[in-house]
Amino acid sequence: MFFEYPKLLWLLLILIPVIFLYVWREIKGKEPYLLVPTITPWKYDVGVFKKILRHIPFVLRCIAIAFLVFAIARPRSSSKLEKVSTEGIDIVLDMDVSTSMLAMDFKPDRISAAKQIAIQFISQRPADRMGIVVFAGESYTQSPLTTDRASLINLMKEINCDEIEDGTAIGNGLATAVARLKDSPAKSRVIILMTDGVNNTGEISPQMAAEIARTYGIRVYTIGVGAMGVAPYPFMTPYGVQVQDMKVEIDEPLLQDIAKETGGKYFRATDNTKLMEIYHEINKMEKSKTIVNSFPKYRELYMAFALIAFLAVALEIVMRLFVTKHLPD
Repeated sequence: MFFEYPKLLWLLLILIPVIFLYVWREIKGKEPYLLVPTITPWKYDVGVFKKILRHIPFVLRCIAIAFLVFAIARPRSSSKLEKVSTEGIDIVLDMDVSTSMLAMDFKPDRISAAKQIAIQFISQRPADRMGIVVFAGESYTQSPLTTDRASLINLMKEINCDEIEDGTAIGNGLATAVARLKDSPAKSRVIILMTDGVNNTGEISPQMAAEIARTYGIRVYTIGVGAMGVAPYPFMTPYGVQVQDMKVEIDEPLLQDIAKETGGKYFRATDNTKLMEIYHEINKMEKSKTIVNSFPKYRELYMAFALIAFLAVALEIVMRLFVTKHLPD
């Protein structure tokens, strides 16, 4: 077992002054007195056990505080990392997240449809290491190569079109994906590049990035995302969001050249079926054995600590109301 936020355990130091004050009051406090009409309730010795019993509520309160601190520090357990032999290839999903991906020729829009299809693709390839790179006016790695499908899917869901500078830097996006794969020991390494526009920015040209990919033996499948002709595109105006038809412009010759240069294939994705064709194509590729670290499975333990804290508080209340209330000091 370990704690996700171990620094929060310093809160346990609160118990030191609390306990000190309680003990000090017991030892140095003035003798309490009470004017009563009769001494009948005090005729009999309550015994050592009952004298100790009146301290139990305070002990329960300390236990509740301690276990509450343990709970918020998020205790967890995990299995050990193990070396696992698996049949698979290394794949990077390279996704365009420029604002043009908000066009609504896909339902509900291009970026949402691309993410949904990509998640299905990820789920259908459990033996492969996969990663995610996103690009617009610049590019970055959303997820390095991993076999953790849950983490990969969650990171895919978090992709949005308004997080980086707008534009379409196909070369930068491809170069970043190549950087994620170039040191991979896998025999087969693949990039699936999805874009809906024309390269208009970036420090690295798409042709140069394709040459680098070919040098490292990385195959690139390119996908032009968008319907034929025009597509409805949302615009923000002083009167709210309005939709206007815009011409779909995809540099298909460039995408075809990138695929040809690297031994891949170009697809025009107008619906989900086209992406499934890519999946079928990748399935036909040669698979090689790789050794990967399996990710540990974490188990959250905070509920048990929180339950103990709750029970301690409940028991303290019960004792104060029905037990120690009737005990003399």
